[in-house]
Amino acid sequence: MNICVFGSSSDLIDKEYLDSAEKLGSELAKKGHGVVFGAGKFGVMGATARGVSAENGTLIGVSPKFFTEMDVLFDSCTELILTETMRERKGIMEDRSDAFIICAGGMGTFEEFFEVLTLKQLRRHEKPIIIYNVKGYYNHMIAMMDNAVKNKFMTDDCKRLYSVADTQEEVFEQLENYVPFSYNKYNYIYEGDKSNG
Repeated sequence: MNICVFGSSSDLIDKEYLDSAEKLGSELAKKGHGVVFGAGKFGVMGATARGVSAENGTLIGVSPKFFTEMDVLFDSCTELILTETMRERKGIMEDRSDAFIICAGGMGTFEEFFEVLTLKQLRRHEKPIIIYNVKGYYNHMIAMMDNAVKNKFMTDDCKRLYSVADTQEEVFEQLENYVPFSYNKYNYIYEGDKSNG
């Protein structure tokens, strides 16, 4: 499989996030998976890429062309795809991937996670989405999602569209045992309206 890894581009973060990402990249390559990523050489992106490269794994980097002027790209990608826009970049990453692992990151990673989650909710794909919750980084976001369910902005079924892994072992367990899941959001809403009306 080609596994997309989303994550931070910052080297200022706690070393544990970087180390876990490098180990993840190494293990993905050892297991024969290709890795799709944002082509960056810093942060979680760069650490994942170093792990993949150390094991001679397949590394597909996708970056908008303007990053080539900033000296931020990983220089050992098996394949480097340059796009005109960030939007095009995300589309290619999504299309080239069979699963998504969400590592610790900032606003770009949040955007990427919510895009693939929304697309899955709308039944545009049935690929696994795994939040790799190193050091409990995503606890507050998970609580926010729970609160959205509690207040009926999301359904309980939405929480089945993604899974949470606290360890690398759990990441691979969830990848290997994944059962595709989708539901019709609008049927759910309409059925709910009928029962209330």
